Amino acid sequence: MQTLKSEIAAAAAALVVEEGLEYGPAKHRAVKQLGLPTRTELPGNDDVEDAVREHIALFCADTQPVELVALRELALTWMRRMAAFRPYLGGAVWHGTATRLSDIYIQLFCDDPKSAEIALIDHQVDYEPRTVTGFTGGKVEALSLSSHCPGLKESVGVHLMVYDHDDLRGALRPDAKGRKPRGDLADVQKLLMTPDQAQAGLP
Repeated sequence: MQTLKSEIAAAAAALVVEEGLEYGPAKHRAVKQLGLPTRTELPGNDDVEDAVREHIALFCADTQPVELVALRELALTWMRRMAAFRPYLGGAVWHGTATRLSDIYIQLFCDDPKSAEIALIDHQVDYEPRTVTGFTGGKVEALSLSSHCPGLKESVGVHLMVYDHDDLRGALRPDAKGRKPRGDLADVQKLLMTPDQAQAGLP
């Protein structure tokens, strides 16, 4: 059974990397591609993430690191713009598995949930409000927009997920692998440091 799950994870990983699918849809498409019954037990997201890392190492080792830096730089730009709302970067761009097909997911923790939306309106940013499932399992508002990424020379989807300030404590609990599930402005800046800057302690 574990071998079958590994096969599904590998097929899903290829779809994540090559088509930009999210993990859930990728797993279901992988089951279909492999000709398996729709009720086949699926691998966990951690298994798919491991398979994504393997796929990137095998097929995208030359291009993915550059694309990841470009996405993190764009994420940092938006985190600075929305600094008043305690932005945290999550998802593939934070964990290092993003490619040029990946979207950027930033969580905002606001005293007033409407304040982030008002800030976008004030800056004349075109966005689309949506309701999505958040990390707490409940519904949260997402402000989705398209932003030009200089490093990739193309537009990238940026999703600002709006949470209550009280949700911040739960947002920082380590994930199943013991990692920080998301990072703040300072954390993302550290990810973008060159080895020389990191050694010197420079911003």
